[in-house]
Amino acid sequence: MAKTSAPSAALLFVDDLEVWVTRKRVKNVNLRVKPPHGRVEVSAPMRTTDAFISAFVREKRAWIDARVHEIERSPRARAAEASAQEVAEWKAVVSACVPPLIEAWEPIMGVRAGRVVYRNMTSRWGSCQPATGRICINVRLALYPPECLEYVVVHELCHLLERGHGPKFHALMDAFMPDWRARRAKLR
Repeated sequence: MAKTSAPSAALLFVDDLEVWVTRKRVKNVNLRVKPPHGRVEVSAPMRTTDAFISAFVREKRAWIDARVHEIERSPRARAAEASAQEVAEWKAVVSACVPPLIEAWEPIMGVRAGRVVYRNMTSRWGSCQPATGRICINVRLALYPPECLEYVVVHELCHLLERGHGPKFHALMDAFMPDWRARRAKLR
């Protein structure tokens, strides 16, 4: 059996816009603008012409520009360009806010956190080692509304009760923080 490789993206210029096009076995043309820099990606059926894709992108140009602007103003973009001084300021804010949150939530949840550490992470908001109770919190949470930080703290404390992200974990989150999905959505 022959091994098939993943489709590769080809660069197409549509006016002044770089568009990365991947042709694959799909039925529709799909357009995405990806963080952190607003890369424009199109996936299209195998036989779709460059002319068709260019016309499609031009038709969606206002939406693309709005999305790129939104991404450029996002906390994620700001974090990607942060200086060491800014990261230190975020750490100071987060490390001042987390201990009172943990103290408030521990008796409610019936758990006890271990050591808490703070890191500037690019792909996770937090982590928990249930065996030791160690919790790590992303300092970039300083860029988001306070309810997002509280959500991450409760999320990590829930891992002291349930390791994975299965139905039991979701039931715990629903019980302790019914609006957790709305809070999580603000981090995306």
